[in-house]
Amino acid sequence: MSTPPVPDDEPHGGTPPGGEHGPVRWGGLVRVLSAIRRVVNAVLATLCIILFVWLVVVVAWQVFTRQVLHNSAPWTSEAATYSLVLLAIMAIAYVYSERGHIAVEMFVQKLPERGQTIMGLVIELIVIFFTVFVFIIGGARVAESTWHQKMAILPFSVGEVYVVLPLAGVLIVFYSIAHIIGILSGAEKAMPEFDENAEAI
Repeated sequence: MSTPPVPDDEPHGGTPPGGEHGPVRWGGLVRVLSAIRRVVNAVLATLCIILFVWLVVVVAWQVFTRQVLHNSAPWTSEAATYSLVLLAIMAIAYVYSERGHIAVEMFVQKLPERGQTIMGLVIELIVIFFTVFVFIIGGARVAESTWHQKMAILPFSVGEVYVVLPLAGVLIVFYSIAHIIGILSGAEKAMPEFDENAEAI
């Protein structure tokens, strides 16, 4: 008995672009989005690691100068505060790319598959709406209004720091659109998969 040929829109290895989530439509688009997401995720992860290390160094130096030298470095408090802001906002975008956000799935998982798909799409649309108005529009206004507000010690303005808000918003909207395409194409499940190890942590 002969083996049926592999369809043109599926890789010759037999695994669809979305992995093990079943048949995938728009295979080329899904592969392009996946490649872009991998690059953006790598950049975000690198920036988060650098900021985290910098934050640890700043706080450690602040404690050392205060407790050992009895003369706390004046720039460390401001640097630690704004570094934490940058780290938190970029981490939000990175976590959302992995669909690691807080989700209450108990009721949604009781719905039939079509209902879960609809709910997954509705949730992504709500995220896009919220992100556009709060992160992108609101963040841009905050950055603009504080652009000339100089920091007390650091050679930056407050607006230059808060410009990360609309940038993170653009990334979150991109990830949401990628999730929507993934759900509609069959490359992603409508709801994030449950990870027992992540829950335990």
